[in-house]
Amino acid sequence: MNEDGPTRPPPSPESTASLLIKVQSGDDAARERLVARYLPILLRWAHGRLPVRARGMVDTNDLVQVTLLKALERVKDFESRGEGAFLAYLRRILQSRIIDQLRAAERKPEHEEPGEYIQDGGRSPLEEAVGAEILEAYERGLSQLSEHEAEAVVLRLELGFTHEQVAEAIGSPSSDAARMLVTRALVRLAEVMDEQGQGLRTR
Repeated sequence: MNEDGPTRPPPSPESTASLLIKVQSGDDAARERLVARYLPILLRWAHGRLPVRARGMVDTNDLVQVTLLKALERVKDFESRGEGAFLAYLRRILQSRIIDQLRAAERKPEHEEPGEYIQDGGRSPLEEAVGAEILEAYERGLSQLSEHEAEAVVLRLELGFTHEQVAEAIGSPSSDAARMLVTRALVRLAEVMDEQGQGLRTR
């Protein structure tokens, strides 16, 4: 993985926590800034998770935008613990929406002409890369980690954050501390997946 990390919006003097407080108080401008900050990150994540046929039913950009706006409508129920916790919160909501899209895709009648969905079995790019069984074992393994560990793993592996970015997002004292947390979490995740009969290659 490139340690330069993902393409992210330029640093903002406003923290995620301060923006969330403003959004919770009804600040529409803060809501727009929060959407602009997280939309590119979630789009990148969703593209790897959403299978071809489901993407044909709904534009990925629309799905992510609607999910983000819906999440912000319920943000009063969210207790901010930093950017990492907020991204994990958004990921859970988006994952649920993707599952809904998959179910809708399964119910949709097939067209006469076979498309890319039929050719690839409807798998997402991530499933193509690691396999559906490993992906399912990974999700189950994540659920057995602490919230802090799961946040760090998702930020590092799925969203491509550098260790420095992970440290900033989860409030870790340094990039080295974040690296150690990610490493320990990956070891634990690998152990859980091995117990389930699936392996995980740590990075």
